[in-house]
Amino acid sequence: MNEPDDKSRSGKTDFSQQVGVKAARKLKAQRHVTRTVWSGLGMMGLVGWSVAMPTLLGAALGLWLDDRYPGGRSWTLALLAAGLVLGCFNAWHWVAKEGREIREQEADDDA
Repeated sequence: MNEPDDKSRSGKTDFSQQVGVKAARKLKAQRHVTRTVWSGLGMMGLVGWSVAMPTLLGAALGLWLDDRYPGGRSWTLALLAAGLVLGCFNAWHWVAKEGREIREQEADDDA
């Protein structure tokens, strides 16, 4: 009689483990989808602002310099281009950093 008891306990344990594994997999998938959607929207905003702000600040500083020190050069155009380059570099840096973190987190989840 001791044997059937052990088998039923073992069967319940195996079933419980299977249910636990499936539940954990489902929760992980839900967290991944939620994190991906929100992080994607946040990343678009971050990239937009990181490019737009230096570009606009460069243009504003260029306009101010052109008013203060008129000459043959267009400070507005030069600083607008410099701000755009700086903003693109900044956006590239943030996207690369986030991509690295996502890959590391996925590797940790798989392990």
